[in-house]
Amino acid sequence: MFQYTRTRRMERIVASNEEVIREFLKVWSTLDVEKITTFFTDDGTYHNMPVGPVSGRDNLRDFITNFTKDWTETVWDVKNVIADGDIVVAERVDKTKMGHKAVDLPCLGIFEMENGRIKVWRDYFDLGTYMKAYE
Repeated sequence: MFQYTRTRRMERIVASNEEVIREFLKVWSTLDVEKITTFFTDDGTYHNMPVGPVSGRDNLRDFITNFTKDWTETVWDVKNVIADGDIVVAERVDKTKMGHKAVDLPCLGIFEMENGRIKVWRDYFDLGTYMKAYE
């Protein structure tokens, strides 16, 4: 029978990756795209599931700047984080405002890490919930 044993080194990597993602999720409240994109590898990919994936730090900067341009505030309430090796899964509720309009958007992000940075981020949420809030 196979028995999975985690080494201390693996435990440190998992803890470190989880800490990076927790900090990354906090940084979104600053709405500072430069800070946000520093968490990605140079060739990192963000796949906001309702649209296609975006790769490369410059493209990520442009993409994030575009979709957050009307946001006046955002706080991401982290519900659960699960980490195993270079994979981190974060369940959260993104509480975002555009002027007087607001949405609480349940999300699930799956992160593939590489050397302490985000290599791939896939984010799942209901686009209808987001769009309805801003009608």
